[in-house]
Amino acid sequence: MSAQSMDQRDRPTGYLPEGADINRNIAARRLRGAIWQAIFVSSLIIGLLALATLIYTIVDDTFGYIAVQTKIDPEELTGGRPLEELSKEELIEILRANVSTGLFRRFDRDEPFSERSKESVLQLVEERVVGREVVAAYKLTESLLERERIEATVRERFPRAELEFHSWINRDFLTRPMSSVPVLAGVGNAILGSLWVIAITMLLAIPIGILGGVYLEEYASDTWYYRLIETNINNLAGVPSIIYGILGLAVFVRALEALTSGAMFGVTDSNGRTILSAGLTMALLVLPLMIINAREAIRAVPQSLRQASYGLGATKWQTVWHHVLPNALPGILTGTILSVSRAMGETAPLIVIGASTFVVFFPDSVFDKFTVIPIQIYNWTSQPGAQFRSIAAAAIIVLLVTLLALNATAILLRNRLRRNY
Repeated sequence: MSAQSMDQRDRPTGYLPEGADINRNIAARRLRGAIWQAIFVSSLIIGLLALATLIYTIVDDTFGYIAVQTKIDPEELTGGRPLEELSKEELIEILRANVSTGLFRRFDRDEPFSERSKESVLQLVEERVVGREVVAAYKLTESLLERERIEATVRERFPRAELEFHSWINRDFLTRPMSSVPVLAGVGNAILGSLWVIAITMLLAIPIGILGGVYLEEYASDTWYYRLIETNINNLAGVPSIIYGILGLAVFVRALEALTSGAMFGVTDSNGRTILSAGLTMALLVLPLMIINAREAIRAVPQSLRQASYGLGATKWQTVWHHVLPNALPGILTGTILSVSRAMGETAPLIVIGASTFVVFFPDSVFDKFTVIPIQIYNWTSQPGAQFRSIAAAAIIVLLVTLLALNATAILLRNRLRRNY
């Protein structure tokens, strides 16, 4: 054993280093601090690089050159007039003259032409008659750096095609419904479906989550059933989301089909696979998170605030309603942000309960069939062809912007409440 080790062993408890010992101690602490600082900075840089790579990949697929060709020149159908300038009746006549009688009747049976908008009929003409097709799609990087090669390739392989720079995310993409033709596809109905589902989810999960948190934190006593409830809530927060989809299928789609299909309200052309079933299922999914977060936010309110309220003669309910909850709301909204983010990105439970991957109409009520943005992205990424990858990237940007807008609203409300309380 060295003399230094024997010296350290013989030192009394509480010994403070002096002289050379304190210099070695400071140097060792600085070294450990520098190592951990380097680890933290490296982790931050790796995370930023991964995020930058993700954003670059999405943007690179969203913009670029496309080669487009049509089966029929639109000017041959209209006598030189743009399709957009034609009336709805003229578009219907073009469709009647250029598709089979059986197909025309099927379109009218699926949705009568008298009830269709002009944009819907125009989309049918472009898809079924003009046949505008993207035969080649190129990423933004190669479109900027290899334009001459792309032009030569298109001239050689697709002599009838026109090369144009295209942004897959545009006004038409945001307002059009799903289509089997990528250049005509949109996420308008998916955006509306996502907002419907999130609205129902938050309307149910927020009040129930807050009330459950208040009861468990302020009123419940330490009994066996209280501990059982607490344990189950913590366990449910970690259950895989697809299990909630199975629960929603069994309860909301099948057992409560009369309610979720709208049959008890007079709706006859629907089943249980509706927006209402999706909203109820997603509410169950985020409810444990909402309760846990509400409890933590209520627990963070200083105990002195409660005691001051009791000292002035307030009842327990008055204390909770007028003092505890207003001060806990900023923290509760933080949990709401996390819950909205999770609900917006979930796909598995919605697929289980029957969300459609191909919907060409906009939902009018909570008893309609639906699709959401993540399911549209999943559907497009499973299709072959570069153009489907491009519209999937555009849909990802729409999903991120929608999520950021919802979160920004909650953050602004949270900051305002923090200033007030």
